[in-house]
Amino acid sequence: MLTTFFALVRKDLKLFFADPRSVTMSVVAPIVIASFFGYIFGGGAGNDDQSKITVLVADLDGSAITREVIERMAKEPALDVKPVTPEQMREAVRKGKATAGIVIPKDFGVNAAAAFLAGGAKPEIGVMFDPSHGMEMRMLQGMLAGAVMQTAGQRMFRGPVTMPFQMKAEAITSGRGITYNGYAHSFGGMGIQFLLMVGVEVGVNMLLRRQQGVWKRLRAAPLSRGVLLGSRAFSSAITSMGTLVLLFAFARVVFGVRIQGSMAGFVLICAAFSLMTAAFGLLIASLGKTPDATRGLAILTTLFMVMLGGAWVPTFVFPKWLQAVTVVIPTRWAVDGLDAVTWRGLGFSAVAWPIALLFGCALVFGTIAAYRFRWEE
Repeated sequence: MLTTFFALVRKDLKLFFADPRSVTMSVVAPIVIASFFGYIFGGGAGNDDQSKITVLVADLDGSAITREVIERMAKEPALDVKPVTPEQMREAVRKGKATAGIVIPKDFGVNAAAAFLAGGAKPEIGVMFDPSHGMEMRMLQGMLAGAVMQTAGQRMFRGPVTMPFQMKAEAITSGRGITYNGYAHSFGGMGIQFLLMVGVEVGVNMLLRRQQGVWKRLRAAPLSRGVLLGSRAFSSAITSMGTLVLLFAFARVVFGVRIQGSMAGFVLICAAFSLMTAAFGLLIASLGKTPDATRGLAILTTLFMVMLGGAWVPTFVFPKWLQAVTVVIPTRWAVDGLDAVTWRGLGFSAVAWPIALLFGCALVFGTIAAYRFRWEE
């Protein structure tokens, strides 16, 4: 049985590599599109006004002025202000659980008053931010400046008016001094999209073979549906995994994308998604009727999965209700997992759950495909 299984796998791989143009395009196309998206969105993207920006605040001063500044920030409809410690803030921003954090230093109220009235030394407000949210960060800086100026102006209305503070912004990535690389997200997203497209083609090709009577002839051989479907899924997963590795190797060499977090997590998230994609192709083959009709519906489904999973643009630009819905989309788990182990630099525990969910999804798709598979039309 295993001999037959691996013979079918070798046959599928030979057919795949026998078409150099197809192999080249399966790698070149996602590279080109990922490079474009990485260039466009490398500096971060905005947030829809329906979704509040999570901002953490550590008030080390606790003066009347700082309390009023925080109250003004909390009243902004676009902000969700939460008090934390500086240590909690850094960890939350690093893990992507908050867009930015503000650290108000001790004696800020006194020093800001002196700077406002007499032009003295300006106290420094620390800002930690997620570099993938660049546009939101610029908006937050404007809101913070406005809140401080309004508070200071009402309390100290005499004397020369100057900006009573200065701001120091720090992008929180995998470590200090490591800059955000927007190509990491774009290459992960485009790789996910094209692997799903490969899964669509796998399913459609299986329908074509059934239409041509290939499966009917194979049924005469001592070949079970488990061996047939399993070998097809295994060969497809191998080519998908190879494609992802090549994409990130190109991104590493050309754009400096690094696996800053768990390497084991990166390998397993790629393997889990590759297997899920292969099972997705089998599911298409088992549920579809004619190749032409199935291709159109499968491509539409794939585009929705890619769009809602955050492969094109990060999910934080979605309305709040849509962000909640997308947590059930497999592509969301893959995108978040790849972000976690690349530029966020997180450990294996951060991707363990997405890996398990993707493997589980592959198992569900494969089980349905095996149950629904038909040798003939």
